[in-house]
Amino acid sequence: MQSGLYVALSAQVALRKRLDTIANNVANMNTAGFRADEVKFQALVDRAGNDRVAFASTGSDYISRRSGGLTRTDNPLDVAIQGDAWFAIKTPGGNAYTRDGRLRLLETGTLQNVDGHPVLDAGGTPIVLDPAAGAPSISSDGMITQNGLQAGAIGLFRIDPGAKLARSNFGGLVPDKPATPVLDFVSTGVVQGFVENANVNPVMEMTKLIMVSHAFDSVSTMIQSSESSLQDAIKTLGGSS
Repeated sequence: MQSGLYVALSAQVALRKRLDTIANNVANMNTAGFRADEVKFQALVDRAGNDRVAFASTGSDYISRRSGGLTRTDNPLDVAIQGDAWFAIKTPGGNAYTRDGRLRLLETGTLQNVDGHPVLDAGGTPIVLDPAAGAPSISSDGMITQNGLQAGAIGLFRIDPGAKLARSNFGGLVPDKPATPVLDFVSTGVVQGFVENANVNPVMEMTKLIMVSHAFDSVSTMIQSSESSLQDAIKTLGGSS
């Protein structure tokens, strides 16, 4: 098989993977706190005779950590993070981290996120409030007060910049390195009455989709051209025998 076909096929696999990430991002562009999927590509070089042929890899997945914009809701149970930090939630699969601060207070006093998982404090303990004490007041350092009395504190956690993030089956993200509690609230904090939007730029995603579509068409043309030249070569060789 001609090396050009290998190049084209590897490019199609890479483009298909890019298309999947774009589709997932667009589907979640209205999901609060959602972090976009990205793919990092690189060239793989293979020596074929005396020629060097570059192949496109399938790409390396990663989750973007860019912050999303904030939307004001004035709901006392909506909180957003400013700065490099995450909320922690307790799921059946273990602790996970999220930027979605849409919370709810159960009749038992347990503070949960919208997926029904307990929200944790800086020590990793589920937060329990007084359901009869009225709406909580949440300060920038996550401290919760009810009727002027301290009732708990929402934990903020920092994830190592070099950690790889994976999506939990129960919602939120799971890093491959331990997250650490935030202790300095000068540049990081909580804003009550706001939610963070997804960090997906729909215009940019549509632009990427158009570029991927054009690239896929170009690769298809390359494959057709390679197949045509191969068939011509076979006919020529077959006719000369």
